[in-house]
Amino acid sequence: MMRVLGMISGTSHDGIDVAVVEFTERDGVLSGRVLHDATTPYAPALRERLIAALPPAPTTLAEICELDTLIGQAFADAALAARDAVGGVDAVTSHGQTVYHWVDGAHALGTLQIGQPAWIAELLGVPVVSDVRIRDIVAGGHGAPLVSFLDELLLRDRSGVSAALNLGGISNMTVVGEDALVAYDIGPSNALVDAVVVDEGLNDLGYDDDARIASTGTVDEELLALLLADPYYALTAPKSTGKEHFHLAYVRDAEARLGRSIEVDDLVRTLTELTVQTVARDVRAAGIGFLAASGGGCRNPLILDGLRAALPEVEVVLADELGAPADSKEAIAFALIGWCTLHGIPATVPGGTGASAPRILGTITPGDGPLVLPQPVDGLRSLVLEAGR
Repeated sequence: MMRVLGMISGTSHDGIDVAVVEFTERDGVLSGRVLHDATTPYAPALRERLIAALPPAPTTLAEICELDTLIGQAFADAALAARDAVGGVDAVTSHGQTVYHWVDGAHALGTLQIGQPAWIAELLGVPVVSDVRIRDIVAGGHGAPLVSFLDELLLRDRSGVSAALNLGGISNMTVVGEDALVAYDIGPSNALVDAVVVDEGLNDLGYDDDARIASTGTVDEELLALLLADPYYALTAPKSTGKEHFHLAYVRDAEARLGRSIEVDDLVRTLTELTVQTVARDVRAAGIGFLAASGGGCRNPLILDGLRAALPEVEVVLADELGAPADSKEAIAFALIGWCTLHGIPATVPGGTGASAPRILGTITPGDGPLVLPQPVDGLRSLVLEAGR
């Protein structure tokens, strides 16, 4: 038995999601009890500094160094609170905070996550697995979406074509069929709406809580058509993207190309509809019959209700039905990845990232004492998640 604390701040850059999972393995069958999950918002000043340093804005190596420390300390504090909530953990997996994902055409060439893991190892005294994306990229993959490894284990026994959808800053989807798996980034989910909300100072949250802003607007069909024509959507999967492409300047450029101003509530409504249409289009094209949604975007009623209306033939549920709470599924995925790394198991699916073969992921920072790894496990045949609180 091993308790692993998984941690991530996603492309919405709003805070740190954590999940503690107690894993037990027997003959390739892995059981996971989710003992604790929570979200710790970034301090407003830290989030402002982080957003100000993101592409396409210029920054300095000094700022990146300082953010690496400050975010590492924030992750360490969140990890300590989670550890204390369950009475102890054996290891931590920290995804950190993505600040750049280097994609050239159809290929990912590099990725940078900050949030120095040594702060976590020093405070908790246990090993920390981090920097989990780059090994997949070196093997020819996109380093994303890594959650496809968890998705495949949870969906593999379902009949027909099923999928797991994550609605973070960027939407990504894992599609599992009878004999194949594919996973990729669909496009923006919350990223563009968040950018407009922050830029316009529409609230103190930095996102459209409960779709309150979008609900007062109407879809601008001309702008929507322009956005849907982005060449990224025509690329074949697997593929990845991020805020390097979908950011505030992208929205302002689209408005300029349109040649007229758009009321801000109509703009937010249109960007919300962009998420619905891009996701629904890909779900229909894949012939998906079951769709499990997670991430902050699934708490937006216009997105979730919009998907259900656009996909009447698809069973659209929250990921909770698979045993993974919708708000913490990615943190659970990284707990799983860390468990696999410590047990010598590759935690990627080539069809999910485009890599040439599966790879053991990450770098391990030792805790207080010598690094002692558990006996390697040959592989996993199945995973069952359950709430253990």
